[in-house]
Amino acid sequence: MRIRLALALCALPLAAPAQDAPLSAIDWLSTPTALPVTRAMPVPQRAPLNESPVAETATIPAVSVTPLDEVRQDAVGLLPASVTGLPRSLWQASDAATLGQLLRARKVERLPAMQSLLFTLLLAEADAPADSTAKAPFLQARIDALMGLGAVEPAQALLERAGADSPALFRRWFDATLLTGDEDKACAALRAQPHLHPDYAARIFCTARGGDWTAAALTLDTARALGFVDDLEDAMLARFLDPELFEGEPLPLPPVRPSPLLFRVYEAVGEPLPTATLPLAFAMADLRSTTGWKAQLTAAERLARTGALPVNRLLGIYSERLPAASGGIWDRVEAVQRFDTAMRSGDPGAVARALPGAWRAMRAARLEIPFAELYGADLMRLPLAGDAGALAYDVALLGPAYEDAANARGADYPRRSFATALARGSVAQPGRGTLPEAVARAFRDPTPPDDIAALLRQNRLGEAILQAIALYERGQGGDTTALGQALATFRAVGLEDTARRAALQPLLLGLRG
Repeated sequence: MRIRLALALCALPLAAPAQDAPLSAIDWLSTPTALPVTRAMPVPQRAPLNESPVAETATIPAVSVTPLDEVRQDAVGLLPASVTGLPRSLWQASDAATLGQLLRARKVERLPAMQSLLFTLLLAEADAPADSTAKAPFLQARIDALMGLGAVEPAQALLERAGADSPALFRRWFDATLLTGDEDKACAALRAQPHLHPDYAARIFCTARGGDWTAAALTLDTARALGFVDDLEDAMLARFLDPELFEGEPLPLPPVRPSPLLFRVYEAVGEPLPTATLPLAFAMADLRSTTGWKAQLTAAERLARTGALPVNRLLGIYSERLPAASGGIWDRVEAVQRFDTAMRSGDPGAVARALPGAWRAMRAARLEIPFAELYGADLMRLPLAGDAGALAYDVALLGPAYEDAANARGADYPRRSFATALARGSVAQPGRGTLPEAVARAFRDPTPPDDIAALLRQNRLGEAILQAIALYERGQGGDTTALGQALATFRAVGLEDTARRAALQPLLLGLRG
């Protein structure tokens, strides 16, 4: 049976989709650790920042709502200045377009110290850039950066804090909720205000999610006739609305980069798409309890590498059950479980036997920093000697309690005298090598390069920090002079914890450009 076309127009208002170019740099979007700061080295005429230890993770604090007439959306954050230690004027003297370009260019997926710093910047409450507009371009850029790192939950919380009351922000919120499984909230908002999302595929999906399958089918018929859905959306939404009609027919091949909506529709018709080759944000969908354990493990490791997944959640997924197979990720799970059991037993001998295997497994997966954050401090409480003791000391230096480890056990490991001194905030003889020499220069003379010093004189602090992150990225590619300049900048503006961790990580793990 087919009801007249006019009924569809009553069921859901139709308007031609917006023809603006995508706002997002991410092509799959619809539219588009705890130590006090010590001995900070200020730039002349600039007070050091009170860097907060909370920058270790992207864990979302409790979110409160403030009416939009009290705060501009570009200024919204989840972490207040009292937590980040960053001034509210962080972005105020910079322009939103420049900041957006700097955020889009950042590649910190392999750089844990920079991930932590970038998350703090992205989630900080701070005054909006001077040229901010009602379209909130800087908030859009921050959301895109969070999604690019796989931090879907913080992105969703930030949008809910700001209020997704414009098409550009709503589309980002809708995409985030599709990946976290909270799409019913966004769909309810869309049904109440259809103008927030000009994409008719989203409206049809949400109409069906609200239980009005007849109206959804009529709207699909109308959108198809008017050319408001493409062929793939048409085929998949038709199967979503009436799967029995297509029983036995093969599904259309999915695109290489599906939208979050198409991703969920494929899942809804019983053909979930693997996320391993999709952008990192899609890995969040595999953390739901409806997903198999191996898929959860793979997704958790991907997200933990960028700091988007809290380390305790990673350990919880590792510990969920006993591996039923061997090889690859199963060997890694077994090694971590064996080590965790040894740590909980408190038996130094068991820990000494299990530590090398667990560390090799974590190094192979590039998860050394999450491992160090989980176990570094506890390892220093055990009387480990020999190779196991030396390895435990290295792990502790990579964790958040690196200074405590250096003070307590540094004298026992003279081969790490340079790293020990850095962990304490001082400088020892670096020995040979361009990397140690560049690090030593930065700690002896924390003077930023001229271009960044000029930004600091203009009170463009956030922009200066983003430029320093860019230098650190170059340094990880082999330009140790740039790496040293980045460290000098971090120290100059008072980001002492960042500077020390950013120095210790390449010294102990090697450059990872």
